[in-house]
Order: sequence, then structure tokens, then C-alpha cells
Amino acid sequence: MEQLIALDQQLFYAINRLLANPWLDAWLPMTRNMFFWAPLYVFLIAFFAINYGRKGWIIVGLVIITFACTDLLSSSIIKPLVGRLRPCNDDEVRQWVRLLVQCGGGKSFTSSHAANHFGVGIFLGMVLKPVFKPALLLFIAWAGTISLAQVYVGVHYPFDILGGALLGSTIGWLVWRFYQFKFSI
Repeated sequence: MEQLIALDQQLFYAINRLLANPWLDAWLPMTRNMFFWAPLYVFLIAFFAINYGRKGWIIVGLVIITFACTDLLSSSIIKPLVGRLRPCNDDEVRQWVRLLVQCGGGKSFTSSHAANHFGVGIFLGMVLKPVFKPALLLFIAWAGTISLAQVYVGVHYPFDILGGALLGSTIGWLVWRFYQFKFSI
């Protein structure tokens, strides 16, 4: 376990410190902000409502359910059980952290940003894949960028992201399977 923690810290330092540059310092903190993505969310709601009708509203509802499930499991169940400190709150590593946003008082494992965005991304990517093949890859890249930003700005370790991505991807896939079974033509 100590070797995994050491590897996680080394990866954190590489992303947080060695990749540092002015362009990423400006761009990645913005990608973490939900208001930054508001135009995308409005577009997706309109897209599904216009192109899918009633089924589109079901998709929007399932996105909300996916988000609620990933956030609840990550924030309210897993984080309190694991109790891992964020790098910016950990006395052993805090001095080496380049912190570009407020640290926050919550725990670190799993990353809720990663869980939420991978959950929504996998669900939407799978829903749209039959009509737009690159959708899944685009949504994975979107979730990955937001998740990587969590490490870059200093609030999560890479394994927090990996745990959140696995949790979110699993939930997103399960919700998609439910959608496919219940609502697909």
C-alpha cells in the first residue's frame, strides 16, 4: 500500500508541478467550474428536447439521475469511509502543492468531479454513439480533461481521479443499459 501511495504522490507532483505552464494555469481551473460548461448543458438539453421529443426528456432525466447517483456515492459514502485527505490539506505534502483554486475541506478519494463527469459522459456517449460515432470518445475526453484539472490545480491525487472515473463510468454504463433496455426502440 505504501508503494501505491508513493506512486500516487509521484504522479501528482509530475502533473501538478512538472506540467505547469501559464496556458494550463489559465485554462484548467476554468474547466472545473460548472458555469463554464453551462452553454454545453443548455445545448444538450435543447438538442435532446428538439431531436428526441419525449425520449429526449427521459435522457435529460437520466443524466440528472446519473449525476445524483455518482455524487451521492462518491461524496456521501466513499469519501467518508476512506477518509483520505486532499493533497492541499495533507501536512506531509501541502508544502509541495501548487494550489490554483481553493482547497476545500472535503476528503479526496474518490474525486466527485471525476465520478460525476465520467458517469454523465459515458451515459451520453453511449446514447449518442449510434448516431454520432465519435460521441463516446469526445465525452471521455471531456470528462478526462475536467478530471485531470483536479490534479493539476492541486486538489486531488491521480488515484482519486482513477477511482472516481471507474465509479462514474460504471454508473453511467449501468444507467445507459437501463435506458437501452427500457426505452430503446
